[in-house]
Amino acid sequence: MRVVICAGGTGGHIYPALAILHKIKEKEKDSTFLYIGTTDRMEATLIPSLGIPYVGIEMKGLDRKHPLKNIEVMKTFKKAIQKARSEIKKFNPDLVLGIGGYITAPVIYAAKKEGYKTFIHEQNQIPGLSNKFLAHYADKIGVSLPESVSYFDKDKVVYTGNPRSEEVIEVDPIDKKKYDLSENKKLVLIVMGSLGSTTVSNKLKEMAYDFKDCSYEVLLVTGKGYYDEFSTLKKIPKNVKIVPYLDDMLGVMKKTYLIISRAGASTIAEITAIGLPSILVPSPYVTHNHQYKNAMALVEKRAALILEEKDFESKNLLPMIDSVLEDKEKYKELKTNAKKLGVTDSATRIYKILKELKGEVK
Repeated sequence: MRVVICAGGTGGHIYPALAILHKIKEKEKDSTFLYIGTTDRMEATLIPSLGIPYVGIEMKGLDRKHPLKNIEVMKTFKKAIQKARSEIKKFNPDLVLGIGGYITAPVIYAAKKEGYKTFIHEQNQIPGLSNKFLAHYADKIGVSLPESVSYFDKDKVVYTGNPRSEEVIEVDPIDKKKYDLSENKKLVLIVMGSLGSTTVSNKLKEMAYDFKDCSYEVLLVTGKGYYDEFSTLKKIPKNVKIVPYLDDMLGVMKKTYLIISRAGASTIAEITAIGLPSILVPSPYVTHNHQYKNAMALVEKRAALILEEKDFESKNLLPMIDSVLEDKEKYKELKTNAKKLGVTDSATRIYKILKELKGEVK
């Protein structure tokens, strides 16, 4: 199978794209890929480092606060379409996949105009602007959450779950000694997405010492851009370990008792696949407040707790942690309900859709 795969911006788009790529490679070892991303976001360095053929195309997202700037955005969009058409024709794929981020708009549009079969995937509960636009040009649409189905053409949309979830099942748990953690203590993992968070990082710097008398251990993932700020703190309790990034996040999550995290789509997929109790801190800075809606989809099913960023303080967070760790029935309820929401064969479901699009399965 020859596949152009496009996703960009954040790990929430890139890692599901890689999960699909890995599944195709697993099923068809002679498959070849071309990954198209931006020129200046994390995929531009991550994907080439994995040995995957990569083309970067300049593209900008719409500026909602300064509409006049969108004149330049549209010029960039037209140039991106031309570049995408050229690269896609040169590669001549069987299928073109768009797995999130504004870079997918010119790529999927170009692919459809050139007559190629297209698939897009929406990770969040409410579709983003790019996928609303691309829904007209996609042959099939996968969604992570059942609540998203109603936003798309019923003849195109398929509830697949998030492909990242399937990778969770296949990963082995880490040895906690790797991070100087005890096998005998409960682990609370705090992570605010692949890039971290300025606001939450500032609050965590203030509250780090407040964990000193807690019976559990805390592994705090700052994000690479914030680690230096934490390394200067003088009072770090022995039960708090601070790292900039985890390249084995899934393995760590399998040894985690409770996770405190943003409510991005990939994170939701991972914690439900594992059945991991969580306190979700949705980012208030994303379009349509979709992380809050992602979080509430779990909270309403008693599968997670929510703590809004404005309330992220020791006086609120520590009692919430205790309420989960010290109440066995509550912990069991969160774990069981989260697991019920998990889809553990999402990448396989998507692979089957791709085979149908290619005309090999009916």
